[in-house]
Amino acid sequence: MSRYASFMGKRVEVRYRVADIHQKSVGTLVTDTGRCIVIEEHLQGERKKTMRVEIPYEYVIRLAETPRNPDEPIAVHSVPPKVHR
Repeated sequence: MSRYASFMGKRVEVRYRVADIHQKSVGTLVTDTGRCIVIEEHLQGERKKTMRVEIPYEYVIRLAETPRNPDEPIAVHSVPPKVHR
């Protein structure tokens, strides 16, 4: 079973690791392959653009549902760090 399947189709904020830096991405969780997740955001402007970010599970630090209405409660899913032995 996919780790983040309960967030599919919902607007989420993901914090993830890129080398030694932490990045943040906000958008709709469109795919959970069981090995990585894909976040998609539609940008408005002169031309419509779509940004997609593919994040492997091992780089996800925190994933939280981002409500469209600020008064809604937020669901959070944090992944404990792996211990390498």
